[in-house]
Amino acid sequence: MDKIEKYIDELLEKSTPDRPIWNIEKILQGKKSTWNYIDGCMIKAILEMYAITKDEKYFSFADHFIDCKVMEDGSIKGYSVEELNIDNVNAGKTLFELYDLTGKEKYRKAIDLVYSQIQKMPRTKEGNFWHKNIYPNQVWLDGLYMCQPFYMEYETRFHDKKNYDDIFSQFFNVVKNMRDPKTGLYYHAYDSSREMFWCDKVTGLSQNFWLRASGWYSMALLDTLDKADASVGEPYEKMKQIFVELMDSMLKYQDESGMWYQVVNVGGMDRNYLETSGSSIMAYALLKGVRLGFLPESYRTYGEKAFHGICEKYLSEDENGELHLDGICLVAGLGGANRRSGTFDYYMSEPVVKDDAKGVGPFLLAYTEMKRLEM
Repeated sequence: MDKIEKYIDELLEKSTPDRPIWNIEKILQGKKSTWNYIDGCMIKAILEMYAITKDEKYFSFADHFIDCKVMEDGSIKGYSVEELNIDNVNAGKTLFELYDLTGKEKYRKAIDLVYSQIQKMPRTKEGNFWHKNIYPNQVWLDGLYMCQPFYMEYETRFHDKKNYDDIFSQFFNVVKNMRDPKTGLYYHAYDSSREMFWCDKVTGLSQNFWLRASGWYSMALLDTLDKADASVGEPYEKMKQIFVELMDSMLKYQDESGMWYQVVNVGGMDRNYLETSGSSIMAYALLKGVRLGFLPESYRTYGEKAFHGICEKYLSEDENGELHLDGICLVAGLGGANRRSGTFDYYMSEPVVKDDAKGVGPFLLAYTEMKRLEM
């Protein structure tokens, strides 16, 4: 366990708000880091480390990182509501915690700014937010994680739960439209208009079960439930059931190493590989699901096995004695400028990298759940 904290320290020491070492996409583009979901994942995990250890270094790093991006009037450097990109809501989750910890009024204003994007998001005919303005009529599993826990926390804390029904029904639409009844797994994306080249013209669905998307979705269910008021009853219980069923479906595909494959249901296929980010999310979801009482106690073993499996396979020292977390799929999506097709070959073609926050953030969240077990 000490090894992991050493690894986190190394990452923090090498990172500034403009150039975090874990944002590999920005590093490869040679660009400064602005407001984005990748940094949001990492800062959320660092705040979780602070919540558990009460070690000041985590809090001051997270506060400084976000403080640099949020102006006194609550505007956010590099963030535009008008872009209508659901990914950009994710980093807003850090603002609730930082507002509670610091009392900085600008964080409260920034929370309202991010919420104003939710009010403007275009929707599919079923009522779900589009993934992005540039991806019209499309719902991606990732987007539920990026937005819904923030939306739920805002509704619970500041809006008298007025839009609870909207949040629950967006999840229920995903079950209805994106779940495969045979495997219990969820397809990566859905085009409500049936127009995109990557989708099935009858169902609107993309072709495969991508591990990290399934992970984001499981975290979306879990973290949204965590921010909801359980006393609403039926929709809350229904969503809990959806989470439990998803965990059961995913466990059927857990490898003996404890990890999961990049394309979940075809572990034995050539070039398919055990992937770190999605496996870390699953470890987190299982451990936190048990802690919150949504899953039976016995499921903790599966979460621990996943966590140890990742450490064994992908956490290692280089020749300078520095630690790295490998096996992280850099990015995967559908359509866009590269005309991503969502085939098995497509998911195998995306780069696999070390130390990217899409893997490190969830790995760290899983680690915080492991630490809670010691408390």
